[in-house]
Amino acid sequence: MKIAILGDIHANLEALQVVLEDAQGEEVNEYLSVGDIVGYGPNPKECLHIIRDELKCPCVRGNHDHLASANLSTMSFNPIAAEAIGWTREQLDEADKKFLADLRLVRLVHDFTLVHATLDMPQSWGYVFDRLAAASSMSYQTTSICFFGHTHVPLAFIKEGPVRTEHGWTSIDVKPGCRYFINVGSIGQPRDGNPKTGYVIYDTDAKRIQIKRLDYDIAAVQYKIRQAGLPDKLAVRLGLGK
Repeated sequence: MKIAILGDIHANLEALQVVLEDAQGEEVNEYLSVGDIVGYGPNPKECLHIIRDELKCPCVRGNHDHLASANLSTMSFNPIAAEAIGWTREQLDEADKKFLADLRLVRLVHDFTLVHATLDMPQSWGYVFDRLAAASSMSYQTTSICFFGHTHVPLAFIKEGPVRTEHGWTSIDVKPGCRYFINVGSIGQPRDGNPKTGYVIYDTDAKRIQIKRLDYDIAAVQYKIRQAGLPDKLAVRLGLGK
């Protein structure tokens, strides 16, 4: 079975559509999301419809999903992200917000785990960029594989003895006795210096995890961000991949 793991879509419809078209060509059987379906981008309702209604995709809640679902304080966000959350709230109806609010923070699917940020304190939305932070999460990991997002940077942490980091990985063969804490990157707002959208395929038969990077129409999304009156920096950064 092939499973597509979708990360940090952030209301980027054009990127999501390219990913789903590619996944169809890869004969993916199932779709999962590690959260942040909304926030930043210009098409929150459309992306939510695809994930919830068309794909019926098992999801976990991201921090942008969390704040967009209710009138909670955005003090923890920078002004640009907070402005985008305010705009996103206006685009969503009560059913949309309830769906986001009801998403779990951690979810077991098949024989692996999904979380948006960290396993040790998922409600705090901490960032995992290094082995120390990864080891903290992996101490709570009860499955051999956990997929996560939040940083928008695809990284793989592998525990086979001391935790090691795989930068710039393209595929990983899953070995018995090892644990894997895998950041799937971001569909809607990559931040690793590569503006291409990306997602992960887990082939459960071949025991292989693969990341794919794809071109999409960045200019179209930039235009829609500006037309919506969202902060211009959100458009600019898409072309930079950071």
